[in-house]
Amino acid sequence: MDKQTPVEHTRNWIVSIVIGLNLCPFAQRVFQANKIHYVGSEALDEEALLKDLARELTDLASTPVAAVETTLLIHPHVLGNFLDYNDFLGVAEKLLADLGLRGIIQIASFHPDYQFASATADAVENYTNRSPYPMLHLLREESISEVASDPDELLEIPRRNVKTLSRLGRETILEKLRAIQDEPK
Repeated sequence: MDKQTPVEHTRNWIVSIVIGLNLCPFAQRVFQANKIHYVGSEALDEEALLKDLARELTDLASTPVAAVETTLLIHPHVLGNFLDYNDFLGVAEKLLADLGLRGIIQIASFHPDYQFASATADAVENYTNRSPYPMLHLLREESISEVASDPDELLEIPRRNVKTLSRLGRETILEKLRAIQDEPK
């Protein structure tokens, strides 16, 4: 697989799933403003991915928000197993703290086999965080605060997303995800 394919599939996923189903009410503005930095990592192991993550965290923190608001670090060759990926999130959070970026950047998690601790593997709510490839979403805390000043509104987003996905049903969601891989680049 070439380096650009995961990036294109991720863009398709954002348009079709994230924006198309309004799973993230903030995504459309950032997407349309072309302020998402997509990084297709070629890392083959966790150590290489951690280096990529350190670079992207530092770059995001030092780049003006007017140029880049958020980064998607897509890593299709490492952490394909969700449990390994989930374990890596602790390492990623430690790196964030070690770089002095806690409170400045958040790391959100997306994976093709994402599973919430309280959900079964085939539960529809898992699809709120299921992406075409494993990825780490680096978000500026200031951007989140600007668009979501109401904490109750933030808490309502996951509940609304589960309702949306439940209404659609698992098969429809799977069809949408399969179509992402088939869309022309």
